[in-house]
Amino acid sequence: MQTIITEADLRYAIVALESRQAEESFLLKEQFLVTVESIKPVNLIKNIFMEAAESHDLQDNIINSTIGISTGYLSKLLFQGISGSPVKKILGTVIMFGIKNLVAQNPEIVKSWGKSVFHLIKNLLGDKETETDEKKPSEAAS
Repeated sequence: MQTIITEADLRYAIVALESRQAEESFLLKEQFLVTVESIKPVNLIKNIFMEAAESHDLQDNIINSTIGISTGYLSKLLFQGISGSPVKKILGTVIMFGIKNLVAQNPEIVKSWGKSVFHLIKNLLGDKETETDEKKPSEAAS
C-alpha cells in the first residue's frame, strides 16, 4: 500500500478498503451458504451414495459378493434338492459357504466362465435368429 499524504489519498484508500471489505463479505456469505447446504443430512447421504456409485472398487466388491452368494445358494439347492434330510441341509449350507468364498476370492475365473457361457448362448440364439430371418424372405416369395 502507498503512503497516504493528502486527504484525497486517504478518502481513496478508505473507499478501496470498504469496497474490498464488501466483496470479501459477499464471498464469505456465499461460502457459508454453500457449507451449510453441504452439511445437511440429506446432502451428506446423497454425496455418500454418489461417491459409492462412482467407486469402481466398491462396485467390483458388490458384484463379486453377489456372484459368490448366488452361486453358493444355487449349489446348495442343487445338492440339497427341494427338501432334504437335516444332514443334507447342513452339508448344503457348508457347500454353499465354501463355494461362496471360493467364488468371491476368485471372481476372474467365474467372470470368464460366465462370459463364455453367455457368448455360447448368444451364438446359439443368434444362429436360430439368422435361420428364421433366412426363411422369412423365401416364405414370402412362395
